[in-house]
Amino acid sequence: MRLERKGGACAVLASAAMIVACASSPPKSPEQQQADAAATERVLAALEANPIYYFRDVEVTVDYGVARLSGYVWTTDALYHAQEIARRVPGVSGVQNAMELERQGNRGGGDGGAG
Repeated sequence: MRLERKGGACAVLASAAMIVACASSPPKSPEQQQADAAATERVLAALEANPIYYFRDVEVTVDYGVARLSGYVWTTDALYHAQEIARRVPGVSGVQNAMELERQGNRGGGDGGAG
């Protein structure tokens, strides 16, 4: 019983330490905020301009030059292609993938056939 309490206390302390560490990171400078916002717009425009894949359901945020892609696409090729497009955008130093593969095409749009 005592071991369980110690384990729980350790988990709580570790969680609290992570929250404090995240909350204490320095705020972005106005220049960095502007650079990230501009990079976000460039990534979105590059995805939108792609004539092959449907990327309207991909969301983009850029934080300190790292583009985070989320949302969903319909094919594995589209997923990899979105990452490659983002990597080529000026101002992007890295890409973090949080996209989902929507295999059923039941969310509207997409390149899957309707039945």
